[in-house]
Amino acid sequence: MPPIRDKFTIHSRAVVCQDVELKGDITIGPGTVVHPKATIFAIAGPIVIGSGCIIEEAAIIVNRRKEVMRVGDNNLFEIGCRVECPSVGNFNTISTRARVHHTVRITNYCVIGAACLVVPTDDETLDDYTSIFGPAAERRTWSGRGRIQEADLRLKHAEYLREMLPKFNRLRRGDGA
Repeated sequence: MPPIRDKFTIHSRAVVCQDVELKGDITIGPGTVVHPKATIFAIAGPIVIGSGCIIEEAAIIVNRRKEVMRVGDNNLFEIGCRVECPSVGNFNTISTRARVHHTVRITNYCVIGAACLVVPTDDETLDDYTSIFGPAAERRTWSGRGRIQEADLRLKHAEYLREMLPKFNRLRRGDGA
């Protein structure tokens, strides 16, 4: 298998810090913020990240499949999480140190709790509003109450980061945009 050439398409309104580790064919959408020390590896196939996502320090996003890994809009990847799933919908939260295996597809409004391991042996798609929590990775379905307030808060969070990160970090530009 020939190695994938590095090709980064970073939207002009995205904020991607200089010391982010990028490998492979990666597209980052408008308004997305990638903190320093984050890692995004498109090993086998490309990764397309939507708009308004926040990828915090030490978060790792990896695509080991040949198909395109699609990450939707307004997702939050917290410090030290690792995500290898082929698709992530919109408005999801992957909490600190959580790990999501490549056999999982995440839909919309899902929350993977801090340090939870989601590693099913068979392919699985999480339903909308699924919350995974606790040391045993228990599951519940969220009613969706408060999702508008959460979306507004996430919007403000991203806005703040887009303003503050460039003041203290050098930014990276893509090949195109």
